[in-house]
Amino acid sequence: MGTSGKLNHLILLTTVLTTLVVATVTADWDTDLVSDLLNLQSQSKSGIIRLNDQLVSRFLTSTKTPRPYTILMFFDAQQLHDKSELHLKEIRAEFSLVASSFIANNAAAADGDDGDSDSDGDTSYSRGKLFFCDIEFKESQSTFALFGVNALPHIRLIGPDAVSLKDDSIQMEQSDIARMAESMVEFVESRTKLTVGPIHRPPFLSKKQLGLIAVITLIWLPFVAKKIFAGETLLHDRKIWLLGAVFIYFFSVSGAMHNIIRKMPMFLADRNDPDKLIFFYQGSGMQLGAEGFAVGFLYTTVGLVLALLTHVLVRVKNVMTQRVIMIIAMLISLWAVNKVVYLDNWKTGYGIHGFWPSSWN
Repeated sequence: MGTSGKLNHLILLTTVLTTLVVATVTADWDTDLVSDLLNLQSQSKSGIIRLNDQLVSRFLTSTKTPRPYTILMFFDAQQLHDKSELHLKEIRAEFSLVASSFIANNAAAADGDDGDSDSDGDTSYSRGKLFFCDIEFKESQSTFALFGVNALPHIRLIGPDAVSLKDDSIQMEQSDIARMAESMVEFVESRTKLTVGPIHRPPFLSKKQLGLIAVITLIWLPFVAKKIFAGETLLHDRKIWLLGAVFIYFFSVSGAMHNIIRKMPMFLADRNDPDKLIFFYQGSGMQLGAEGFAVGFLYTTVGLVLALLTHVLVRVKNVMTQRVIMIIAMLISLWAVNKVVYLDNWKTGYGIHGFWPSSWN
């Protein structure tokens, strides 16, 4: 073999060895990153890793693509937790629920795995491939600027191939965030090949609480049964049924269910004068709690007046008394309806006009 042939073989051998060394170092580096993320995850009760500018640089901006993991990041700001319209606390809790459910589901899959893996060494579960992280504005303003985040709530999915964190990552739509944990699972599974699994929501009552309720129920059961058979319970009292009916009517017409679902505040502070409170919001897109209760009170007033006329006044034998009460009832009803119409016109700008019958013209 000539000198040139030996030289070519030497160059080829050097190239192969260099490639193997680089591949080994890269694999070791990737393994170290995943191990560090798993270690940080294990230190968090919820399974959410708290990132900062330094950790973002280490796990995202300073790493080569493709990375061996995907990150779902929740952007948070403690100073905005008091703003109920943002629902940051609730969304953060749902995000934590998804993280803990993912860890629990994949831990169960790992325990049930038979140890077989494919040629790449990947098992059937997703442990170490998806991490849930959050980042706080005051601690990491540079990262917020790097992602171009200027409004909250904000959730982003950073895939293995993302080079530009702002342009290559995927932002979760606000409409999907509003649907809480289940929508987050759909968002991750639809954009990755990973499986989050079912959501494990904590039970409304713990086992100890259920046991205590069962014991109390068994103790009180004989006394309750005796009262029921004797007809001496509150359910046998007509006044309770009357008050319950009025309460249900008020609850229905006051928008209380809307306030509960939307978590609407009773009032707001005036932006121009922080010492002034706003109980009535001008605009058709929003209704405060106090506003709904005020309208519900007016509706309930009219309903009670009509009930008084149809169930009590008809039993009065004095005609003059009937006429006086009827006039007072009509004036109260007119006042209440006028207030509701005025409020509707003030909020929406639409007016309600009366018209004389055409035959009267």
